[in-house]
Amino acid sequence: MTVHYGVVSSLPSSRCKRVAVLSVHTSPLAQPGTGDAGGMNVYVLQTAIQMARRGVEVEIFTRATSSTDPAVVEAVPGVLVRNVVAGPFEGLDKHDLPTQLCAFAAGVLREEARHEVGHYDMIHSHYWLSGQVGWLARDRWGVPLVHTAHTLAAVKNAALAEGDTPEPAAREIGERQVVVEADRLIANTDEEAKQLIETYSAPPDKIDVVAPGADLTRYSPGDRLAARKRFGIRPDESVVTFVGRIQPLKAPDVLLRAAAHLLTKKSNSTLRVLVVGGPSGTGLARPDSLIDLARSLGITDHVTFLPPQQPEQLVEIYRASDLVAVPSYSESFGLVAIEAQACGTPVVAADVGGLGTAVKNRETGLLVQGHRTDDWAAAIGWLLADREELTRMGERAHRHASNFSWERTAEGLLASYAKTSETYHGPARQQTTSKADTAPRMAWLTKLRRGVRT
Repeated sequence: MTVHYGVVSSLPSSRCKRVAVLSVHTSPLAQPGTGDAGGMNVYVLQTAIQMARRGVEVEIFTRATSSTDPAVVEAVPGVLVRNVVAGPFEGLDKHDLPTQLCAFAAGVLREEARHEVGHYDMIHSHYWLSGQVGWLARDRWGVPLVHTAHTLAAVKNAALAEGDTPEPAAREIGERQVVVEADRLIANTDEEAKQLIETYSAPPDKIDVVAPGADLTRYSPGDRLAARKRFGIRPDESVVTFVGRIQPLKAPDVLLRAAAHLLTKKSNSTLRVLVVGGPSGTGLARPDSLIDLARSLGITDHVTFLPPQQPEQLVEIYRASDLVAVPSYSESFGLVAIEAQACGTPVVAADVGGLGTAVKNRETGLLVQGHRTDDWAAAIGWLLADREELTRMGERAHRHASNFSWERTAEGLLASYAKTSETYHGPARQQTTSKADTAPRMAWLTKLRRGVRT
């Protein structure tokens, strides 16, 4: 079967002037690496910044998580972050948030109601929770809904780490609804587009593939020795780094077990593992599990744990590393892989999801099939043993990463918006209804909030 979906790269003539971006479960201003903050946060903020530079106003709606959060934050000129009060400020994770969708949706609709009709030209929702609210706002405002899933429940559940908790059935149901209702779907890679089609029955002509990027002005090669000195790493150490949320899905334990295997064999006694990130998701149940694992493996002296880092420190960590490991069980893309390669650091990654796009196997790093300790130890050991090839890989990695920029991502999104606007005629039911007719949907959200089965 030949599948045809869009790969957008140039802007059509029409363009939107103001976009409402929905990010219910995590704020683009949150520190990636802890809680639910990760690559999606970076994506939402960086694409908004790039669109603002192109004259498009962006208003990002997210849920307030502190009583001290201001109602509105100007991230940069042209980008507003609106903190919507929806439920308690603390004590909720993303699995609790369906109970607050009604409150969040009300906050979004009230903001639009303060303006003239047609204030927003486009809605872009991120993650399924936002898609549910975007679906309502689309019908209320009469403007198109573009949706990016970022991760898919069915895909994650098909590749669970041992002992990890599967995504709830309600999420998969909600995702399928959004796939049907969205006017356009943005996939990060061809692989994700294929998953949307085969797993969620998405129409191929409804999907545009727009790859994420990296801040190439920040993430670039630099002085490795200076970077190592900054973090107390010896020049002679072989450094393999994990950057991300500490949870079974991201599989940092795979790296620690591989490191222990190499150290036991005495094949690399100078090995140093850096783990940069904080507990998240199901990892919050045992926040010290990785520290305990390092102790039980007898490699505590070879592992350094660092908290999540701001970009200016993170770039130095990438530069200080010989390799960056991305052993995830599921990744829609893998921003860490692109950021590391942009710094000239090769990547060893699991051959899952979008990592096959982010990493060019045997050219900019290695893709490992599965998560067996022997396979990961062999891949890491082989790369570290051939320093000349590792250097060449780093040079190729930097060139490869130059194809992925937030500028290019934003242009792809704007092209998709323009195409969507040109073909949008509104839902069939919307053409004969008024704004008041969204009451049934609000009633559904209210039932969801109360835990009533619909």
